[in-house]
Amino acid sequence: MTHPPQSWPDGLLLSYYGDDFTGSTDVMEAFTAAGVPTVLFLALPRVDELERFKHMRCVGLAGQSRGKSPQWMQRELPAVFARLQQLGAPVLQYKVCSTFDSSATVGSIGQAIDLGVQTTKARWSPMVVGAPRLKRYQVFGHLFAGANGAVHRIDRHPTMSRHPVTPMQEGDLRLHLAQQTQRRIALIDLSELADGLGQARCAALQGEDQPVVMVDVTDMATQIEAGRLVWENRGQGLFSASSSGLQYALTAYWRQQGLIPQTPSLPTAKEVPCIAVVSGSCSPMSATQIQWARANGFDTARLDIAKCLDAEQAEAEMERLVRGALAAMAQGVSPLIFSAEGPDDPAVLSFEALATQARLSKSDAADRVGQVLAEIMRQLLDRSDLRRIVVAGGDSSGAVGSHLGLRALTVEAGMAPGVPLCRAWSDDPRRDGLEVALKGGQLGGPSFYGQVRSGQFA
Repeated sequence: MTHPPQSWPDGLLLSYYGDDFTGSTDVMEAFTAAGVPTVLFLALPRVDELERFKHMRCVGLAGQSRGKSPQWMQRELPAVFARLQQLGAPVLQYKVCSTFDSSATVGSIGQAIDLGVQTTKARWSPMVVGAPRLKRYQVFGHLFAGANGAVHRIDRHPTMSRHPVTPMQEGDLRLHLAQQTQRRIALIDLSELADGLGQARCAALQGEDQPVVMVDVTDMATQIEAGRLVWENRGQGLFSASSSGLQYALTAYWRQQGLIPQTPSLPTAKEVPCIAVVSGSCSPMSATQIQWARANGFDTARLDIAKCLDAEQAEAEMERLVRGALAAMAQGVSPLIFSAEGPDDPAVLSFEALATQARLSKSDAADRVGQVLAEIMRQLLDRSDLRRIVVAGGDSSGAVGSHLGLRALTVEAGMAPGVPLCRAWSDDPRRDGLEVALKGGQLGGPSFYGQVRSGQFA
């Protein structure tokens, strides 16, 4: 069933589960800037919390499935998808990273789709990954992403091709996804969109088997058309595994139809004397940002991974870093604590050996690092008057958000594409109103941490 243009239902327009915390805030930023009020919960919302945010048009739930096994997904995701579907939004999204890094054994997007489509009776499951604002482009099914001033096919990307857990070794998303699901996978490509055949192809591809239908996005025209296809063919409700490209596509179409403001915008933030940063990211951009911070007045300190993984030494290592950070803040200097400085950092190259030495799996060791960074941030907040923080890295963001007892986030201000400054909502008055930026490794420019401190928008 197709819907006429300008069809705008009451209530929620979309609900989503984010496969990591940083990507979840990316969705929230894209919708909020476009005039679609969005709240992101960090745990399944209570009835009173839904009532507090009943004016929102989009509800999200931040998760950590990007680093989990298919077995974990089978246990955890059905109930989550069912709960989100009960909210009544016409589109239920499993938000994936715009670099699509995943595998059959870790962060399987295919497994998530096979579980998610069971919540609807739709005849297709659209997939929109391209997001030009984030320098992500899908061309005839192949994914390209920007890095270091250039655009790379994802299997040749300087970071994603070398991802320590889920390296991207195939640029064609159809072939990559086919390693994770037996579901039929189809594509509406650039030439079909250019020839005005998008709707005909969409109708022809649909079926009882609920195929995944990818839609190429490279520019504003294809973005609008992708949004139109999804929105007008939503039927009685559909499931979509997509990046924030889906948000950019839907809002581009809604904007064309006059349903939302023509010019996206977000408020700006005020300057603060100090921020605190913890980084568990090993991306090249994170390394550049650490180097910029070091050269521009931040107090940068490295977390010793070997001590972090040793139960007998971890406490002393945390206290060392917390004391140093508190001393820096007392002098008006912003602290930055990091576990690695780029993909070639010795801490990254030796991580598996260090995990083995600590008698931990690589996954458990990574979790331990995230937990230590989260505890460091908790202590910094409890022992100072700090009110604005940054966490770099998806796993680290999840650990910190959970450890601090945050219940929800809304967008406070713009910072950089895909990385808003958020307002935290918490039952704990010490945390309520905390300003938080959760940064994916590759997002933001070199001076991002300086921007967060000054409140400047990139």
